[in-house]
Amino acid sequence: MIDVSIIIPVYCNEKSIAKTVQAIVEEVVLNNSSLNFEIICVDDGSTDNSFSELNKLKIYYSDLLQVIKFSRNFGQAQALLAGYRACTGKCAINISADLQDPPKLMNEMINSYFEEKTEIVVASRKDREDSILDRSSSKIFYNLIKKTSFPEMPTGGFDYALVGRNVINLLAKNTDANPFWQGEILWTGYPIKFIPYKRSKRLEGSSKWSLAKKIKLTIDGIMAFSYIPLRTMSVLGILVFLSGICYALFIAGAYINGAVPFKGWAPIMILILVFSGIIMLMLGVIGEYLWRVLDQTRNRPGYIIESDSKIGKTSVHSETMESRKEEFSN
Repeated sequence: MIDVSIIIPVYCNEKSIAKTVQAIVEEVVLNNSSLNFEIICVDDGSTDNSFSELNKLKIYYSDLLQVIKFSRNFGQAQALLAGYRACTGKCAINISADLQDPPKLMNEMINSYFEEKTEIVVASRKDREDSILDRSSSKIFYNLIKKTSFPEMPTGGFDYALVGRNVINLLAKNTDANPFWQGEILWTGYPIKFIPYKRSKRLEGSSKWSLAKKIKLTIDGIMAFSYIPLRTMSVLGILVFLSGICYALFIAGAYINGAVPFKGWAPIMILILVFSGIIMLMLGVIGEYLWRVLDQTRNRPGYIIESDSKIGKTSVHSETMESRKEEFSN
């Protein structure tokens, strides 16, 4: 039986994926010889040579590595979901393929799961060596999630976590068309241990996590787990209604007293523009919900697997990994 499954979503990481896998083997697999490991790399429709690099790694780590290839880019959440469905470990750890998250931290996460019986272990970013724009946007987005959906969400968010088999089984059943996997983990309600760490600077390649993807992730997280957008619309509608009544009474009182409070078309245009903007904003929020309902009812698969190289053996020993490492290095 596999004890620990390690899931790595891969998207255009040709320069770093080999180093990531080697670091995991050297710093985690070889340091836990009493445990059996599997590494599942999910190529999320990479347009570079990432899949070729994964096939090279598969030759040297055939008894450890499984490679799943999507037909196109379906997103990180779907890649993780495919990994959770394919893994057979008692627990699973997901980590990025760019070496910004330290693989060595897995040792503490594994210990927390097996020794402390903690079902969810989250590596929370206390700081990050990224650009000011990345740090600022990430902080804003995750703070919105924290305020609207999950109070326990770390301020810096997280992409690096361990989940036990109970959570894996729940995640594997997820059929959301627009999944927010961090929210799915927090939503389960199992005890969580947070391990703070500093996210390193990317040394190879460039990030494909664009501002547009960050905004979509935030909207998905809020729409999927919070009623606040709809409740805000209701409250805003009530306030506008009450303001309208007060303004109407004010106009009526002014008319009775023979006074005209405003002259010209400017006040009317201001009111029209303000209320039109509010109405359009409300329609936009409703449209976001309707689009998600439509997307869900289509019942399309979240991803399409083009190829899947299964693991040949289920028992991985440190001696085998040491020889594979030396062979690969040579």
